[in-house]
Amino acid sequence: MPFDYEYREVVPTRQEIDQSQGRLVIEFGQNWCEHCQNLSPTIQALLTEYPEIDHIRVADGRGKRLGRTFRVKLWPTFVFLLDGELVAQLVRPTEEQAKQGFVDYLEEPID
Repeated sequence: MPFDYEYREVVPTRQEIDQSQGRLVIEFGQNWCEHCQNLSPTIQALLTEYPEIDHIRVADGRGKRLGRTFRVKLWPTFVFLLDGELVAQLVRPTEEQAKQGFVDYLEEPID
């Protein structure tokens, strides 16, 4: 799934996410978030390098249930899933931490 420049208000439900297949990274943040904006070029490059990863950008905030189900408190937060199962989470990573997080995620075997 290509990089999405916007954090979306309309997103899958937790049930749909739990039933997802393959590799999925959910990125929680907001379009105005400076930390999110600064990391965007790195995430775009990683998703270009690893096209087998699906990516969803979710607009998070007060009253947003999906983020609460993953205990999101800071932005950006990256939730790494494999066949609907939580593999890892990165909270407000640096550029290097994000790169390493994607590499580690890709080392998870697919059954």
